[in-house]
Amino acid sequence: MNLPTGLGDPGKLAMFLDFDGTLVEIEERPNAVALASATRAALVALRDATDGALAVVTGRDIDCIDAFLAPLRLPVAGVHGLTRRDAAGELRHASLDMSFPARAAAQLAPLIARAPNLLVEQKSSTLALHYRQAPELEHDCLVQMQRIAEREPGVRVTRNKMVIEVRPEGADKGSAIADFMREAPFAGRVPVVAGDDVTDEDAFAVVNALGGMTIKIGDGPTAARFRARDTATFLAWLHDAAAQAATRGSGAHHQTRPSAGPSGEETF
Repeated sequence: MNLPTGLGDPGKLAMFLDFDGTLVEIEERPNAVALASATRAALVALRDATDGALAVVTGRDIDCIDAFLAPLRLPVAGVHGLTRRDAAGELRHASLDMSFPARAAAQLAPLIARAPNLLVEQKSSTLALHYRQAPELEHDCLVQMQRIAEREPGVRVTRNKMVIEVRPEGADKGSAIADFMREAPFAGRVPVVAGDDVTDEDAFAVVNALGGMTIKIGDGPTAARFRARDTATFLAWLHDAAAQAATRGSGAHHQTRPSAGPSGEETF
């Protein structure tokens, strides 16, 4: 299950990309990541070649993604689909309790007091607990986050890479992509999604059902149909795909659909 040989005609595609672990390498602290200039240039090329049908679908807040991408500004689904900015720039939010992250953080205070290497990240409507610098505390972190979820109605726990998050139910990356696919310029196109984590599986399920291309970055079980060994491998492929898309231009609309390769995997 390798990466596809190319994207085919970008004028027929709608692209959805995760951020951490996909467009940037994962760092010890969330604010330490940086988008490479070559990757930003690739995103610009893909945005132009797809006629604007390129979005970031991430667990981060939209404002945070804007800061990393600047001056580039794209449609974004933030906080795992709980917030979304469409291609027209309109912001859409699920019905959220904005006081929840602060309440959750207060409940974590005793754990943080005895384990300062843990990092609490409050987002607009969720709270993430990073234990990358204290992996021996994984069990304690999970227990505390599960207790928070038990006390808060309509809240669930999700596990990512060295991160545990408590967030409201009601939306996910898959539902965000489904919403994008009902709107211009995404509607009527073949979706492509890439991501590296458990929360991307919702996106893979939706895009697989739509007959699109799903790419998992890294190891682990997945519903994705293609895989990149790591972030660097995916970015090299993305940069190459963007260069090819730029040479085609957005006017060349030759439909390309997946076909089975020699091992039964699908290639484009």
